[in-house]
Amino acid sequence: MKTFILLTNKVWHDALFEQLKRQSNDCWIRIRNKKDFTYEKIKSLNPAKIFIPHWSSIIDAEIFNNFECIVFHMTDLPFGRGGSPLQNLIQQGHQSTKISALKVEKGIDTGPIYLKRDLSLEGTALQIFERAAAVIEKMIIEILEKDPTPLPQEGEITIFKRRKPEQSDFSNLKGLDELYNHIRMLDCEGYPNAYLETENFKIEFINADLKNKNEITA
Repeated sequence: MKTFILLTNKVWHDALFEQLKRQSNDCWIRIRNKKDFTYEKIKSLNPAKIFIPHWSSIIDAEIFNNFECIVFHMTDLPFGRGGSPLQNLIQQGHQSTKISALKVEKGIDTGPIYLKRDLSLEGTALQIFERAAAVIEKMIIEILEKDPTPLPQEGEITIFKRRKPEQSDFSNLKGLDELYNHIRMLDCEGYPNAYLETENFKIEFINADLKNKNEITA
């Protein structure tokens, strides 16, 4: 029996972990906290692979040099390396993307690719992350069944910058489509919601609905 690790602290990956455990006779372990993701801990578990659907911290080189770490990135790499891929994609007007499964190496999102799969960018950030989890589940199963050899990335490299909390302010936006996308792309636990500030209040917006291209309710 092999051991596999799922590294993620996101609640929308709860069902993913349970599904992986049910569909396999192997041992699945989930790590949620950075303090538990140390080389000593991983060495004691000796996993065959470490799957990383979402992780915001730098992975220790001692871990990825000694264990096969596979991260899932929400762009068609090498396009969109870097932070906040979902928000950057929507802000640039993309309606769909790829999820790239890649081997973790020293550079950020630079590793070779195991496989890619399509993902729609419709709906709120939470809806997109939940949809992505279902796609990632199928990708993990395919990797385990077929054991593909990761291939070097090909194409033009573009870099995304991680968004800052103050960029959630939408006071300078002009069109309704732009505003709708701004609200929905930040509508998820763990992200600073879209907001406006007055002299006395900070007003946050979620659950945006664009009606007939001329009205937004939120």
